[in-house]
Amino acid sequence: MSRPPHAAAAAASPSPASRPANPRLSRETSPYLCQHADNPVDWYPWNAEALALARTTARPILLSIGYSACHWCHVMAHESFADTATAALMNAHFVNIKVDREERPDLDHIYQTAHQLMTGRPGGWPLTLFLTPAGVPIYAGTYFPPRPRHGLPAFADVLTSIANAWQQRREEIEARGRQFCRVLAHTLPDTPTETRDFIDDPLSLAVTDLAHAFDPRWGGFGAAPKFPHASDLDLLLLAGTPAALSMATTTLTRMADGGLFDQLGGGFYRYSVDERWQIPHFEKMLYDNALLLRVYSDAWAVTGDARYREIVVATAEWVMREMQSPSGGYFASLDADAAGEEGAFYVWPAGEIEALLSAEEAAVALPHWGLSGPPNFFEGAAAGGWHLRVATPLHAIADDLGISPQAARQRLDSARDTLRAARARRPAPARDEKILAGWNALMVEAMLHAARVFGRPEWAQSARRAYAFVRQFLWRDRRLYAACDAQGQASAAIDACLDDYAYWLAATLELLQECYSNEDLLFASAVADALVDAFEDRPQSDPSVAPAHAGFFFTRHDHEALILRPKPAHDNATPAGNGVAAHALLRLGQLCGETRWQAAAEGVLALFHEPALHSPAGFASWLMALHEWQRPPSRVVIRGPAAYFAPWRAALNGRYLSSWPCLFIPNGTPNLPPALALPESDHVNAWVCAGVKCLPAISGVAALLEALSKPGKVK
Repeated sequence: MSRPPHAAAAAASPSPASRPANPRLSRETSPYLCQHADNPVDWYPWNAEALALARTTARPILLSIGYSACHWCHVMAHESFADTATAALMNAHFVNIKVDREERPDLDHIYQTAHQLMTGRPGGWPLTLFLTPAGVPIYAGTYFPPRPRHGLPAFADVLTSIANAWQQRREEIEARGRQFCRVLAHTLPDTPTETRDFIDDPLSLAVTDLAHAFDPRWGGFGAAPKFPHASDLDLLLLAGTPAALSMATTTLTRMADGGLFDQLGGGFYRYSVDERWQIPHFEKMLYDNALLLRVYSDAWAVTGDARYREIVVATAEWVMREMQSPSGGYFASLDADAAGEEGAFYVWPAGEIEALLSAEEAAVALPHWGLSGPPNFFEGAAAGGWHLRVATPLHAIADDLGISPQAARQRLDSARDTLRAARARRPAPARDEKILAGWNALMVEAMLHAARVFGRPEWAQSARRAYAFVRQFLWRDRRLYAACDAQGQASAAIDACLDDYAYWLAATLELLQECYSNEDLLFASAVADALVDAFEDRPQSDPSVAPAHAGFFFTRHDHEALILRPKPAHDNATPAGNGVAAHALLRLGQLCGETRWQAAAEGVLALFHEPALHSPAGFASWLMALHEWQRPPSRVVIRGPAAYFAPWRAALNGRYLSSWPCLFIPNGTPNLPPALALPESDHVNAWVCAGVKCLPAISGVAALLEALSKPGKVK
């Protein structure tokens, strides 16, 4: 199938085409920065030149953080940054710095935290901050309109007010800034808990917390807007209690049948603006789809629900069709807007679908996707149209029409193909074609995992292409870099953050389960060593000394000095690097017998114990790592001729074995670590092991499945 004609994200620039491009931004890898190269604003990227200019001219910094798929970023760019009068104010009084939050999550994390502290509410994008020349926040906000509305001041008024305050009260502002930095520093945890005092049942703690926020009718947690919370869903599946599974499956089914899922093209949008998952914010992010691809795969393994299989297949096909570059890496996102309107690519005006479908197709598709009811979309040029969601189950439509479920499915599939082809002829959303190391790791892990669960080697091949791309272009001299373009070129060597390393370690462990190789185990070990060496909190003068406070910083030890060095463990749209790192280091330490990795993971668990007790639902990744530390998983090792592995794979891969890593190691594999160096034979044997101890060899698939079904540990 041909790739849809997405425009490059830089084409979304709202600025006048006649203005010469700002060379500082036009040379950047980030499509978001390139979008603003034609603005009349004298933008700089975040770099030494811009910071030095602020210091030497004693001008405050106007920091604007966003990303290329962000709808409100586009709105503010069109209204303010493309306006010559507004730009003149910005240029006269500020050093203007534009940051892509996807390339610089360190800056985004710091200044989102600052916004929360200064305003008492969460931030978002665009994030707009005014800083002293030293980078200390003066004033924070998100989107500002060109004229006062909805309780927000006009952006020009904000610019004038901040400029006047800086000129008249600079010393006072700088003194308040120094005090604010002390407050900011107190957001870091600094009191580890003794391991003997850890809570006994971390998963149940989060299940109870999530139950308080759960919406039993529509699924999800909290009120609108609703986000997928993939890490919480992972935890609920792992907990496995009836209450936990009910919350997980209700949410997964409602999201799958709602407008959060693209019913025609596959893939999930970023979040729902309403409680029923009907109308989304239409940008599609690589990370959301990676996390949901994995959790729907596991949900199918737990429940056998055919709907979850459909979601996984459609999403994996969308990833390969629309989000993978010819060179292998996965692109970052698809824009919310098309032709200047949010959702215009996805919403259907009255009458268009009926004109495209046959009577037989329409009889199934219209009631199934809610098109026989009133419109549900009321924004912009597409107001009065329909955004597709599942309104009536397919089996009910088949009963009403007196046809078989198979016939109804065939008609719906035919209608989907017709509508997707028609939609592809519309102006497409722009695609951010940069390759991000961490988000690629999430998708590599998800595609490998889904490939194992469903026996789809083409998905694994897709993941291996992306894995090879990142290793070739973003892993150099035992150091990971954050981003490049689809050809492997980077405008600046931006260091990867903790999350990137943690996600790659987890992805490589998944790769070892898909197809074991010593080379991949060595790479996992190199990533683990680099992660611990570059991010662990310990006295740098003597690396052999035990960690001072433990845990991992978000940035490397040799990263540029900023006003805060975060050490986060709270999950957001993506799982926290501290939790993912602890989980992966524990597993890799089991395979390789490396106690340093185990100790580093225990430091993470100790440091964040108290914060997790106060907000367990926000620490799902950390809680799953603690659960594994308290109940170390056994692993399944399959040895023998590779040609005989197929029935064993088929029996194991479709089962939910989250706490049972399975490794298939062919005869003749050299240099295995002691934990994996089990005897070879002319037939297949399986061992269930913990540490260096294993149960007796198991020579039949049925006997292995019986052993895995029994509770208890290897003695």
